[in-house]
Amino acid sequence: MLVAILAVIALAVGGCANFTEQDRQREAGAFSPNNRPSGQPEPTPPPETPRDTQPPPTGPCVDPDPAVIATCLASTGGVMPGDDQGEVTVVAERTTGKIITTKRYGPERVLGQAPVDASGDGGLIDFAFSPTYSQDRLIYALITTSSDNRVVRLAPGDVPKPILTGIPKGATGNMGSMYFRSPTELVVATGDAGNPAAADDPSSLAGKLLLITSFTSGTSPRPQILASGFGSSVALCPNESTGTIYVADQKTTEDRVQVIEEGGPKVLWTWPDRPQIAGCGVAGGSIFVSTTRTQRIEGIREPTREDPTITAPVVALEKRYGALGRMAALPNGLLQVATVNKQAGNPKPTDDRVFRFLPQGGGNDRT
Repeated sequence: MLVAILAVIALAVGGCANFTEQDRQREAGAFSPNNRPSGQPEPTPPPETPRDTQPPPTGPCVDPDPAVIATCLASTGGVMPGDDQGEVTVVAERTTGKIITTKRYGPERVLGQAPVDASGDGGLIDFAFSPTYSQDRLIYALITTSSDNRVVRLAPGDVPKPILTGIPKGATGNMGSMYFRSPTELVVATGDAGNPAAADDPSSLAGKLLLITSFTSGTSPRPQILASGFGSSVALCPNESTGTIYVADQKTTEDRVQVIEEGGPKVLWTWPDRPQIAGCGVAGGSIFVSTTRTQRIEGIREPTREDPTITAPVVALEKRYGALGRMAALPNGLLQVATVNKQAGNPKPTDDRVFRFLPQGGGNDRT
């Protein structure tokens, strides 16, 4: 199922490199690199595949960093790989409501779009492809409107159709996450909408982990609540091979990573310094998080039944790409990470961007 979806997405950006300004007009100036901190080793570039020997294109949206695969984006929301090598990406532009697929040097294609209210941290928050996307071309999206946060269904040539409405909206705390756990189960994590009390209120859909099983437009049954008590900027990072769900979020006193167990969420690690965890992904036996304030990728090793021990996070990347947003992991250990410099950082001419990163040894090597 996933292979078929990735193949369709990859075809959307296939063909020769053709990076022009015809797809989008951008204002950009000269590029200046984001210097890494003194003493920090150069990050390991992702594995390369054979490419044409032609010189790279030129233009204001061409980033010289070979790990950068998308440039000149509006402020970003969710991101996911568009092929099994991580060379193609699909990314949500939070402020424009566009779901875009592209690769290094382009071309860029819009796969779907919804009207959104992008005030605060709202807008096009996340998306998930229909399990039968190769046949129906349907995309499900978590968006902010003028009245609420909601899940909608996007179909080519049609207006967005509501699937779940009434998720509370706030000036902050709108960022959530979603993915298909099975062909008939859509898991949606919602932020607390700036109201921590709502996350613990069973009558509210804020700060919850929801299970949607009805995908008809219009009146749908209330989703099942799988877990409660989440803060803002809630990100899901499931281990696709085991089915384990990890959740990263920001509370008023700490950032944290939790695992969803039968009895409810269990905290695995907390960050009292609140680095503003924005994304997470599971790769190579580790749980990685991306941070906005401290501009890092950090990793902790994934607990197992045989070895449940968790030790302190290891910094895998720091201050190379600026403020970091959502991330996604590939089975080959690569991470795709979107920047949010236009929202929370110091934007460079090619921001916002998506880059590929291959962590060395994961969060904590098992000996």
